[in-house]
Amino acid sequence: MGATEKQDVQQVGEALLAQLEKVIFGKTSVLRLAITCLLADGHLLIEDVPGTAKTIMAKALSRAVGGIFNRVQGTPDLLPGDITGSHIYHPGDREFTFHPGSIFANVVLADEINRATPRAQAALLECMAERQLSIDGKRLELPQPFLVIATQNPIDHEGTFPLPEAQLDRFLMKLTVGYPHPDAEAEMLVAGATEHPLDQVEAVTSPEALADIQRQIVQVQVEESVRKYVVKMVGSTRSASDLVLGGGPRATKGLYRASQAWAALDGRDFVTPDDVKRLTMPILSHRVILGPEARFAGKRIEQVLEEAMRLVPAPVVHGG
Repeated sequence: MGATEKQDVQQVGEALLAQLEKVIFGKTSVLRLAITCLLADGHLLIEDVPGTAKTIMAKALSRAVGGIFNRVQGTPDLLPGDITGSHIYHPGDREFTFHPGSIFANVVLADEINRATPRAQAALLECMAERQLSIDGKRLELPQPFLVIATQNPIDHEGTFPLPEAQLDRFLMKLTVGYPHPDAEAEMLVAGATEHPLDQVEAVTSPEALADIQRQIVQVQVEESVRKYVVKMVGSTRSASDLVLGGGPRATKGLYRASQAWAALDGRDFVTPDDVKRLTMPILSHRVILGPEARFAGKRIEQVLEEAMRLVPAPVVHGG
């Protein structure tokens, strides 16, 4: 990636961050990870309690990229056709006309995805994986770029349908926004006193330009030693005694691509082991399963991942 392209990626990333920070205060690291997920052409799962700005983040990101935003509310009566669209018969024309569903957008918020039935979840996740869908034998391409931000509430399990491990694997990252710092929360009150903060968010790029940046990301250099480091980091979760399920090949690909995006956002055209370390938790935490003994001992997934990955020696890289 040349110097001009490298600067463009960093500038767009900083511009997106500046727009998101107009509505979400004191969460720079989380927002940077969300932007990394977008530039790496991945999907994002946010697990957090109500009121932590999950919806606003999705809307702000959509406005900042100048894209189309749609929302899918997870409810037990949500049908696959509500997501993908369906053909409706018009008696006057005596023909069926396709009406696109909510999935036809650049940023799709799947709010409370674990309240939707497995059938509706499967329709959404199939679109996420294929980036297209087939309706009556016709293949329809989804808009590019295409980002699904799904949310779920970790404390409310009544009437929910938890995502199976195979479907969780479709998400590049899982993030937790968390409550704001008191100073940031006070700043939020002032910012929203006269107008909704979302009204201040402006488009700083376009879907077409963003899609081009996503293609640039794959050109970021990754030394062989760092590639092997990525593989070993994910592989460490497969041999960890406290885990009954480790990260699969999709996790390896995701960690590799996200590391390229993170490096580009930092203004570099090469990936370092620190980039890989920084991204392992949000990329692997939702893809592994604790064993019964570890759960009984009160261990957390984050703790087990840290212990497993600490055993993997980081290579020495001379970038430039």
